[in-house]
Amino acid sequence: MRMRLKLKTVFVLYFTVSLLGLIYALMQLGQRCDCRDHDMSKDQQISQLRGELQKLQEHIKTSELSKKTDVPRIYVITPTYARLVQKAELTRLSHTFLHVPQLHWIVVEDAPQPTPLVTDFLAASGLTYTHLYKLTPKDRKLQEGDPSWLKPRGAEQRNEGLRWLREMGAAAKGKEAAALEEAVVYFADDDNTYSLQLFEEMRYTYRVSVWPVGLVGGMKFERPVVEDGKVVRFHTGWRPNRPFPIDMAGFAVSLRLVLTNPQARFDGDAQMGFLESSFLQHLVTLDDLEPKADLCTKVLVWHTRTEKPKMKREDALQKQGLGSDPDVEV
Repeated sequence: MRMRLKLKTVFVLYFTVSLLGLIYALMQLGQRCDCRDHDMSKDQQISQLRGELQKLQEHIKTSELSKKTDVPRIYVITPTYARLVQKAELTRLSHTFLHVPQLHWIVVEDAPQPTPLVTDFLAASGLTYTHLYKLTPKDRKLQEGDPSWLKPRGAEQRNEGLRWLREMGAAAKGKEAAALEEAVVYFADDDNTYSLQLFEEMRYTYRVSVWPVGLVGGMKFERPVVEDGKVVRFHTGWRPNRPFPIDMAGFAVSLRLVLTNPQARFDGDAQMGFLESSFLQHLVTLDDLEPKADLCTKVLVWHTRTEKPKMKREDALQKQGLGSDPDVEV
């Protein structure tokens, strides 16, 4: 009797499910079909599949690169200073660096001591990093209303990063010292925009590698001009007779070269446009430069700048005692 009840229950359930499936199928009759894929021509379908394949290949390539550990390390020195957009700039930059294998980020604050904002940000960044600080002397700082080009910026912070690298290099031994021989140093400002390809271009630098920089110097791009594989001059609209008329984002240096030339540093008193030259002239000549990015024909870094936020409404609310909560970190 109990077996009959079980069989009857199973039959009822099977019948109910089948009936519901039939009702659902009948309800779909007459419904409009999404036939976009069927309406596409053969060429359109092939084009769509190629696009999807390319995306998949790029994803696989990025995943493979992120796992590499046997490639030269890139030490990136970034000067930074407190301002409303500081955390936003560092966040954007860190998300680029997370995709670059074997990268060590040296962040140098223009401050008398490390700030909680940058300290906490770096701790949560997921990157290998070193946190330093070096306050710019008051007489070398831009004052309110000064144009950005009036005085060199970030010289003290970049020199502090170089000091740390030289101390690390002096203490390195064995395999660690050998790895430093192949490492590369790059100076990345926190407001520029960088292609991932740029870091693979610079990774194998023997002395000093160079490439174009977009949206700089009032031009679409500035770049080294290459003839027969050698840099012969620079395409720039301002003072082309400078020793190295190149933007800070437009070159990388072998760490070996930095360690063997301790006098190479940035001159905080350099005249406008000569900061890069004050460093590079201690390391190389024009003939030594190594053109990258398809012989300096591709732009892989852009000298972008974030617009300074307008705080008129915030200022007005603060006067009324209704300003934004100062404990909320921006």
